[in-house]
Amino acid sequence: MLEAPMAGACPPGLAAAVAGAGGMGAAGVVNDSPAAIADWAGRYRELAGDAPFQLNVWIPDPPAEAGTDAQAAFLDGLGGTAGPAAGPAPDFDEQVRAVLAARPTAISTIMGLLPAEHVAAAHAAGIAWFATATTLDEALAAERAGADVVVAQGMEAGGHRGSTRPEDADGTTVGLFALLPWLAGSLSVPVVAAGAVADGRSVAAALTLGASAVQVGTALLRTPEAGIDAGWAAELDGLAPEHTVTTRAYTGRTARAVPTRYVRAWAGPDAPAPAPYPQQRRLVARYRAGEPGVLDRVNHWAGQAAARATTRPAAEVVAGMWRDADALLP
Repeated sequence: MLEAPMAGACPPGLAAAVAGAGGMGAAGVVNDSPAAIADWAGRYRELAGDAPFQLNVWIPDPPAEAGTDAQAAFLDGLGGTAGPAAGPAPDFDEQVRAVLAARPTAISTIMGLLPAEHVAAAHAAGIAWFATATTLDEALAAERAGADVVVAQGMEAGGHRGSTRPEDADGTTVGLFALLPWLAGSLSVPVVAAGAVADGRSVAAALTLGASAVQVGTALLRTPEAGIDAGWAAELDGLAPEHTVTTRAYTGRTARAVPTRYVRAWAGPDAPAPAPYPQQRRLVARYRAGEPGVLDRVNHWAGQAAARATTRPAAEVVAGMWRDADALLP
């Protein structure tokens, strides 16, 4: 089992607990500087020793410098007041070099293909590349580009949808158990199942349909090691699958989340379209740095299996999933 690398929800303690139970720890480092990446890897190794882990980066979107006046005015109307603009985002190439220097078991990617020079550098260092795909075309492109593993992400997954092209994300709504055998039967590399995998039944089903492993995210968010915002954790309790929503309100990229008051406001008839990524994310960060109004202090991601997330320790969650899956598999 792999821990899903949700940025901001993968402290070293959670990753180490997953690893201690026989899984692979992870961190999403899209927002992290090279120094922060090195620090996370160092703290993980202090807790988990030589246990495997993955570090996840976003493939950058094409440059987009759309205006954000309409979106800022809308946030003002929600009671917000912008703070100062943040500094420049971390440089992607510098992030990748920092990830490779940290020597994880795998570098994983979302939103596209790792450039060839980084694939070559990873392989030269003995680091595998795990590429996220939401369609067969994306998976085949990743395999041709040198991916060692493809993560099949179903539309049920919490957090960002990994479509290569931003404009395709809203229309890419393939469920995991339709996507998984489609990919497993077409690829020569192993496939990892991601999306609403939250108990032993879903683990057993994924393995039966051709997955070599599963990736679990939302099911770990309420564990004590995750340490997420208390309001976010409470909203996951009993959240029905049909009550999760997709939104661009946090970052400008399509993602599955809790339907908070802030998220619902952006779906209203008077709301402007969120700005493209990363403009929306930068704007949201400015309002969080000032007076956010009804803006959630953190992104309240939630997959469709959120109601099955528990407050038990992460190691117990992982061990229980494998135990229950073993009882169902031949």
